[in-house]
Amino acid sequence: MGWESKLKDAKKRHRPRLRDWEKDGFGFNRKRGSDFDLLSGRDDPNARCQVERISCRDMSQERFMEKFAYTNTPVVIDHFPQEEGWKAVSRWTPERLKEDFRERRFKCGEDDDGHTIRVGMRNFVKYMENNRDDSPLYIFDSSFDDDREAKRILDDYRPPSWFAEDFFAMVGENRRPPYRWFLMGPKRSGTCVHIDPLGTSAWNTVVRGRKLWVLFPPGTPKSVVKAKYEIKSHEDDEATNYFIDLIPRVKAAYPDVDVYQFIQYPGETLFVPGGWWHAVVNLDDTIAVTQNFCNRANFENVWRKTRSGRKKMACKWLRLLKEKHPDLAEIAELLNRQDGFVMADEREKKEGKDKKGKKQSKDKGSDKDEDDGGSVKKKDRRE
Repeated sequence: MGWESKLKDAKKRHRPRLRDWEKDGFGFNRKRGSDFDLLSGRDDPNARCQVERISCRDMSQERFMEKFAYTNTPVVIDHFPQEEGWKAVSRWTPERLKEDFRERRFKCGEDDDGHTIRVGMRNFVKYMENNRDDSPLYIFDSSFDDDREAKRILDDYRPPSWFAEDFFAMVGENRRPPYRWFLMGPKRSGTCVHIDPLGTSAWNTVVRGRKLWVLFPPGTPKSVVKAKYEIKSHEDDEATNYFIDLIPRVKAAYPDVDVYQFIQYPGETLFVPGGWWHAVVNLDDTIAVTQNFCNRANFENVWRKTRSGRKKMACKWLRLLKEKHPDLAEIAELLNRQDGFVMADEREKKEGKDKKGKKQSKDKGSDKDEDDGGSVKKKDRRE
């Protein structure tokens, strides 16, 4: 089976009801390819909402935390890969990755039952080179550290130093939810609008190609960002359709809503604060890496989400925080008291005591009845 058959099978499993992946013609200039090309223009300097651009060469980490992290403000940061010696700058090209990982299979989607769909790197690169799909498959792999071969990706980069603090690391790789992804996708691939899980923030660094982003601040109604009343019954809501057709309608229908739309270039790192809606489409064949994290700036929000969303993990996390970061453990317990929240292990202990107490009470009641002339006598039980 050649690369075309394998990718055809992967696409069929990923979106079984989509018969024609080129139906809107975004990959063809004679159709709507020119509409997509218009997205590649420079950022609008007159847009009401602007994401600030800085360089890690010109700002300290302390200033970044004060100005952006603690205020929950997105920002684009230049030069981390160059300043911090990422091997990915030279190694992460389609040709090099094809040679390094040939048949190693990377996740590029899920089927309707949530099962992972994987394709070999060599076949995926051929797909990228010959792609005309409106919304192509997109490698979004978090398991590259599971085997010796793909684990080499970790040698090619490290989290930017401003984002090295990550308190989720305390619970271990097996306990924490997926948090880092290797991203590789052809032009027009992308992700639909969403909020990152458990209140975490994220950094995303582009090594090759350009990405077009849109961000909406926390509190923006879901119906607005999802274009619930703007999308037509026959339309798709994949990334390409979202940027070309739906975002302009959202801006027109809700002129007072803050919409941050901008391009991310190679070597730039985007900081996406927790709670911000965001979507992205790749303007070129693109290679990037991203990671979600919990640090001091977002700890309170992450704790509130995690204690109910990942109950068992939160119990272990709190025990470790008491040992290694007692100040954060105090904050977590204070939030619990303020919110009237009972941790899962505490609830289980309480329920266990209640059950034991009820059983003891029932046993005592039975003895009393029997002493008073019940049908079963103590003597009978002793024999």
